[in-house]
This record gives sequence, C-alpha cells and structure tokens, in this order.
Amino acid sequence: MATAVARKQEAGLPSADVLDIFAGHEGEGLDYDSSELQIPFVRLIQALSPQVKKSDPAFIPGAAQGDIFNTVTGQSWSGEEGIIVIPCYQETKYLKFKPRTQGGGFLGEMSKSDPDVNRTTRNGATEVLPDGNELVKSDQHYCIIVEDGIPSFGIIDMKSSALKVSRRWKTQIKMLTVKHPKTGVLVSPPLFGTMWHLKSVEESNDMGTWYNWTVTNSGFVQDRELLDAAMNFRKSIKSGEAKAVAEEILQGEMATQEHAPF
Repeated sequence: MATAVARKQEAGLPSADVLDIFAGHEGEGLDYDSSELQIPFVRLIQALSPQVKKSDPAFIPGAAQGDIFNTVTGQSWSGEEGIIVIPCYQETKYLKFKPRTQGGGFLGEMSKSDPDVNRTTRNGATEVLPDGNELVKSDQHYCIIVEDGIPSFGIIDMKSSALKVSRRWKTQIKMLTVKHPKTGVLVSPPLFGTMWHLKSVEESNDMGTWYNWTVTNSGFVQDRELLDAAMNFRKSIKSGEAKAVAEEILQGEMATQEHAPF
C-alpha cells in the first residue's frame, strides 16, 4: 500500500482522500479576472523555434522539430504520435506585421472589412499591404485537447502553408453527417461534437523545409462530460469571457521559421 501511494505522489496524482477535499472546495480561490488569463496556442516546433534552442528561456527539454507544444505550459507532444482535439470555435484573423527587414513586430489586428485587406500585392509568398507592412491571414481553431480522457484548452492557429490544411479541415467538418438511430434521418453534428487527430508532417519547397499539420477524422465525442466541456468552452469564447492574448505571443514568433510564409 505504501508503495502504491508513493507511486501516485511521484506521478503528481492526489490520493482519493485529497480528491474528496478538492471536490468539497471545487474552484475555490480561482475567481481570477478572465482578462488576465491566457488561452495557450498549440503550435509546431520549427527549425528556428526557441523551444529547441538550449540558451533560450522557452527551451523545452526533449522536444524536437516537428513536435507539438503548448505556448503557456511548455508541454510538448510527439509530432509523429500527434494529439486528439475537439474543435469548439473557429475565427479568421487578419494580422499586420512590420517586415523583419525593418526589425519586425506585431502591429495589430485588421478588420476583414478594411479595404487594405483586399489591396495587398504579392512578393513571393508574402502579402504586402499598401503601407509596406505584411498581412498574415490566420485561421484560429479553439480546441479542447484530449489526453487520457482529460481535457485542456488551446488555440491551433493555421497560417501561411497551413491555411490549405485549415480549409480541408473545415470542409471535412462541414461534410460530416450521422444517421439518427431512432428516426433514420441524417444529422449534421455540431462542431464541438467531432474529434480529430492532428500530427505533423515535413514539407519543403525551393524556399526551405518546415513542418505542417495533418488532420484526420477521429470520430464523434462519446463522453458526455467532454461534450459539456466543449459546449461550455464554445460559450465562453462567444461571450467574450475567454480570449486569446495574441500580441505578445505573436511578437515572439516573428523570429521563427513558423511565421515565415511558405
């Protein structure tokens, strides 16, 4: 018995007695201002990402190019094995950057209705705005990451070459139907009722080599608690309670190959 308890403590898992106390004080002391909380981004590690540079504070021991990581917790997953996610909400952002040749930097978000969004000129793979700055279109997928049946939250932002993956993913979701066992009617499941397996794959062209996402269907959400968590996450995003703190994270990404348009 003592050995079993020790193993649980080593794994960071509380005992049943402690969990009983947790349940009696669930959420106590966690009434933080939601505007101060970050929804982490979940991204792929590239050749120039700070996560693989030992001298960088963002370094993640054991992580390698092509792996998946959480920008807030530093948790990483094997890119070959991937992660299972439940998409809950999606929005497209139009992000303005100063060119790296001028020092780089995130200049803010543009409205889709801004006429300059449709006045860009193409310089290689880069969309250049009339004022000389760069426009980056980003599909942001707010997801629940499911690991051992336990949900966590993150934003998978797909831009540059990953936009084609995002378009295919959205098309696959839109085309899904399931037959109701009682009525026999085909039903389109809600976004948050679907599960997907995301992994990384190496791609290259004459501009270089990088890692991109692959997305395959992993079925429908079967667990009611997971479904409730997904619905609540979607509601919190739509209400504005949950928001991405994008600026500082995107600034840090300017120096990485992930931001480079391929």
